[in-house]
Amino acid sequence: MKPTVNKLTILFILLPVFSFTDSFSQDESDVIRNTWMQYSDAPNSLYHHLADQAVSILEKRKEEVKSISTAEQWIARQDYIRKTLFDITGPFPEKTPLNARITKTIVKEQYRVEHIIFESQPGFYVTSSLYIPKNLPKKTKAPAVIYCSGHSEEGYRSSVYQYVIINLVLKGFIVFAFDPVGQGERLEYYDPQTGKSSAGGPTKEHSYPGNQAFIAGSSQARYMIWDGIRAVDYLLTRREVDPARIGITGRSGGGTQSSYIAAFDDRIYACAPECYITTFERLLQTMGNQDAEQNFPQFISKGLDLPDLLTVRAPKPTLMITTTRDIFNIQGAREAEAEVSRAYLAYGKADNFGRAEDDTSHATTKRNREAMYAFFQKHLNNPGDPADRKVELLSKEEMMVTEAGQVSVSLKGETVFSLNKKDFEANILKGKSFSDRNDSNQGILTGEAKRLSGYIEPADNVYPVFSGRTRKTGYSLEKYFIKGEGDYVIPYLLFVPSKPNGKAMIYLHPAGKAAEAKEGGELEMLALQGFTVLAPDLIGIGETGNGQFKGDAYIDGESHNLWYCSIVIGRSILGIRAADVIRLVNILKTDKNVSEIWGIARMEMAPVMLHSASFSSSISRLILIEPLASYKSLVANRFYKASFISSAVPAALAVYDLPDLAGKLAPRKLTIVNPVSSMGKADNSEGIKDDMEIIRTLYSKSGAGDNLKIIYTVNGDKADIKELIK
Repeated sequence: MKPTVNKLTILFILLPVFSFTDSFSQDESDVIRNTWMQYSDAPNSLYHHLADQAVSILEKRKEEVKSISTAEQWIARQDYIRKTLFDITGPFPEKTPLNARITKTIVKEQYRVEHIIFESQPGFYVTSSLYIPKNLPKKTKAPAVIYCSGHSEEGYRSSVYQYVIINLVLKGFIVFAFDPVGQGERLEYYDPQTGKSSAGGPTKEHSYPGNQAFIAGSSQARYMIWDGIRAVDYLLTRREVDPARIGITGRSGGGTQSSYIAAFDDRIYACAPECYITTFERLLQTMGNQDAEQNFPQFISKGLDLPDLLTVRAPKPTLMITTTRDIFNIQGAREAEAEVSRAYLAYGKADNFGRAEDDTSHATTKRNREAMYAFFQKHLNNPGDPADRKVELLSKEEMMVTEAGQVSVSLKGETVFSLNKKDFEANILKGKSFSDRNDSNQGILTGEAKRLSGYIEPADNVYPVFSGRTRKTGYSLEKYFIKGEGDYVIPYLLFVPSKPNGKAMIYLHPAGKAAEAKEGGELEMLALQGFTVLAPDLIGIGETGNGQFKGDAYIDGESHNLWYCSIVIGRSILGIRAADVIRLVNILKTDKNVSEIWGIARMEMAPVMLHSASFSSSISRLILIEPLASYKSLVANRFYKASFISSAVPAALAVYDLPDLAGKLAPRKLTIVNPVSSMGKADNSEGIKDDMEIIRTLYSKSGAGDNLKIIYTVNGDKADIKELIK
C-alpha cells in the first residue's frame, strides 16, 4: 500500500510531533525505527482531545453570556438554565411519604440532636441528624441550614464538619445534616468483614453506580439532588423551622451538593458552597472531570457552565467560599464570581452575592468559616457574633443513627444500583425485549447509535505517514500513523502478506497493536494466511494511553473521568474510536490488493468494532472474541468489570443495546466467540443466552441464520483464530 506522501507536508507541520516506538519483537535488530521528534504527551491524547472540544464549546457560551446586559436578558438566561438543568437531570421521582422517624435523641447543654431516618424514595433510607439549639422562642420559628458533607467516609460525622455544624447551632441556627449516598451510614458496597466499602472510598461509591446510571440514561447527580430536595421537604414538616429562612452549605463534595440542590430547589433562600465553584474551562485545564455525581449529561454541550448553578439563583443570597490553593482553581472561581455578579447587579441586588477567599489548600479556614457564619446571620435574619468558637464534638457512638451503624445492615433497603435497575426496567424496557422495541430498519437504529455515541462522520482525505518496514518470511511489517478526528495521531502496524488473499483485517485489542504483534502472535498468523492486517492504537490505548498488558489480563489504565468528560460534551469515547476505525477502513479501501475488509476485536474493543461495522457497510465480516454480551448486563448486575465502561455509550439503553446492533448486521457474516457477562466471564449464563437469542432472532428474520455463528469454546479455552477465519 503506497501512501500519498506529496500531500503530507503542510498537514503534519500542524500536528503534534510523535515518537513511534514499539517493542513488539524480541529481536530489536528487526525493528525499523524512524525517530520523529518526541510526541511526549501521547498518553494524554484522549484527555486533550476531549478537553479541547469542551473548551471550544465553553468559549462560545462565554461570548453569549458576555452579550447579556439587561435584567430581562438575565431572566431569560435563568429560564434557559433552569429548564436545561431539569431536562438533562430529570425526570425526578414522584414525591412519596418520607416515613421519617427519630431513632435517638442526644441532649447537650446548649442543644439537642435528633437522629432521623427518612425515605427519599420508597425504601431508599437517608440517615440524618437535626441539631436544635436550646431555648428557642416557643412561638417563633428559627432559621435552618442544611449541611452537605464532602467526600469523607464518615459523612457529616467528620470532625471538620461537626465543628462547623455545632458552631452554627451555637449561633442559633437549626442545622440539618444528612449522609450523602455512599458515605457515613449509607455505604452501598459495605463489607461487614472489613467494616469498609468494597468499592473503595466515597468517590468510588458514587462513580461505580453512577456509571450504570449514565448508561441507562440517568445520573448519580439525580439521586443525590433528590435526597437534598427531600431533606428540604422534611425540614418543612418541623414546627421549629421558618420556611422562609432556609440555607444550605457544604465543602468540597458538599460544595457540589449544595450548589446543585440550591439550583434545583427554590425553597432554599441562602446558599454558601465552599471549595467547589470554578469554571469548567479551569477545571479541565487543571484536574479534569471528577467523580460521577459531579457530571451532568450534556452539561457543556447544552451551553452550561458551573457559574450557571449560581446565576440561576439570582437575586437570592449566595456566597462563594474559596481558597487560593484549592484543587478547584481559584482563577476560575474569580472568573465565575465576575460572571455571576453581573446577574445580581442587573437585579439591583449586588449585595446579595459575594465571595470569601483565604490562602490555603482544599480546606476550611477560620476566616472563611466566619465569613459563612456572618453571611447566614445577615441573610437568614439571625444576627449575632460570627466569631468561630471552640466546641466539644460528639463521640462516634453518640453520632450513630442506625443500630448497626450502616443502613445496609440495619434496614437493607434500596441502593442507587437497585433503583436505577428498577427505573430502567419500568421506564425503558416496559416488559419488552430490545428486539421487540427496536424492530425498525437498520438505518433508524444506526442513526440513533450515531447520535447517542456522538459519532462524527470522518472525512475520506486522510493520508498515512509511512514510518518504517521490516521484511519477514512471508510478509512485511510496516509502520504508519494518521491524523485522527482532532490534533492527535493513530499509530498502526500493517502486516502485508507476500501472497495476499484479497482480504484485509482490522484487528482491535484492548491492549493495543503490540498485544499480538510479536513473532508467533495472531497478527503474524493472519498475515501468513494471506490477510493484510491493520492493528492500531486507537486514542487512549497503547502508545496513546496508559493501559498495560500483562499476560492475558488487561489492566485498565483509563480513568472513568475521561468518559465523564465525553458525557458532558454529548459524546462518547466509543463514538470517537469508531470514527477512527472507519478512517482506517477508508485507507484499506485504497489498497489495490484488498477487495474485502473484515473486522476482528477482543474484549473491551468489541463494542467499538460492532458500532464501526454498524456505521460502515465496508466492513463485510465481523469476528468478536469475548465481547460484552450487552450493555443491559452492566446495568442489571450489581457488579461489573470497570474496563467495560469506556466502551459504553451513555443513555444507549434508552434506545438500543449491543445485541440490536449485532442482529441488524444481517446478512453480513458475524462470529461471536465466548460472549461475556458484566464481570467479563464467559459463563454462558441465562442472561448471556437471552442476549444471544436476540441476535439469532434478528438474523433468522432476515433469512441469514447461516451467516451467524455463536461459539462457546470448551472451558473458555482461547479461540483458534485459524478456525474462526475459515
